[in-house]
Amino acid sequence: MRSHSLSLLLGLVCATPAAAQVRPGIEVLLSDSIGLVAGKRVALLTNQTGVDRLGQRDIDLVRGTPGVHLLVILSPEHGLRGTEDRPGLPDAVDSASGLPIYSLYGGTPLSSIAALDSVDVVLVDLQDIGARYYSYPTTAVLLLQEASRRGKAMVVLDRPNPIGGVAVQGNAPAAARTVERVGDFLPVPMRHGMTMGEVARLANDVFGIHARLTVVPAAGWRRAMYYDDTGLPWVRPSPNMPDLESALHYPGTCLFEGTNLSVGRGTALAFKVIGAPWLDTGAVLPRLRGAGRWAQEGLNGVEVSGVVFTPRTPTDGKYDGVEVRGIRLRVTDRRRYDPTRAAVLVLTAIEAAHRDSLRFDAARFDRLADGGELRRAILAARAADAVWRGWVPALARFRRLRAKYLLY
Repeated sequence: MRSHSLSLLLGLVCATPAAAQVRPGIEVLLSDSIGLVAGKRVALLTNQTGVDRLGQRDIDLVRGTPGVHLLVILSPEHGLRGTEDRPGLPDAVDSASGLPIYSLYGGTPLSSIAALDSVDVVLVDLQDIGARYYSYPTTAVLLLQEASRRGKAMVVLDRPNPIGGVAVQGNAPAAARTVERVGDFLPVPMRHGMTMGEVARLANDVFGIHARLTVVPAAGWRRAMYYDDTGLPWVRPSPNMPDLESALHYPGTCLFEGTNLSVGRGTALAFKVIGAPWLDTGAVLPRLRGAGRWAQEGLNGVEVSGVVFTPRTPTDGKYDGVEVRGIRLRVTDRRRYDPTRAAVLVLTAIEAAHRDSLRFDAARFDRLADGGELRRAILAARAADAVWRGWVPALARFRRLRAKYLLY
């Protein structure tokens, strides 16, 4: 056992970024598409995920490229370093470069950033997660709208969708809608299967933005790849997204943020667990495992088991320092796993076992679920399979829509 652990450790140490198959958009830009920024004044929307395979920041790479003049840094939710998990982040200054950082999550309103008038092109490099609820694509689309309004070109430096670009899952909005603030969600399914660049292409067309948009692709990425297939080092995209498994669960377990259940914030298991002090796993787990054929569909590729965890200073304020009984989800076959179906199945099982304890924050849950239909179905004890079968027509329409914007 000891020698096996040592071999595993050596394997991890030897898996250096230099062996990566995939080159992120920033590397492709500087090696193959430099004409997009040569001689230009540049603004850059990025954070800690905006790095090359060796971990060098986009900020430093762009500043170090002769003839390219980086003037402005823009930051999304969680800030430039990705460590903040609170609203209202202020503008700042990048200590390494001395450049101004305009926070698009609580700083100067985007329409009031006068410095954008002085640039020729806006670059975007953010690692998305692949779920509707993540704010980075919305932030990029808001910037796309502003770039169009000011007559500026925008270039998205693409990165892989970490949970793959094949599966499209969950419910999908019935109609397109524009976004007006970072907290708005784009009209895509819970798991949309697109890259940041592809989402920007879709929004540019569907929203009628018609900006001068260029997407620099992630070279070598294929739709069937998950993040650990790329050879790229995992950089935590946000404080509560520690690894790929959390990202795989996120399109489903994020729904529990709109309930009085914890999703493991304040632990090392964020989005891999759900629980509450009142949860009786002995009552819930048998309902999950013995609910017939459709329950098997909901648990394809995932194993559920009981767990106990204690959140410490959780950013959602749920059960700080309190021992929580919960359900642990472990991915066993990610190509069969549908986290959105699993989430509905778990919600229906908990509602059946704890009708007097489960509570919804209706406004928040309905925002995540794109309306009140899912919440009402759970409260009405509607069968989980009836819920997700109702998603099929809208998912089919979205697949047809997204097809023209795919790059890989």
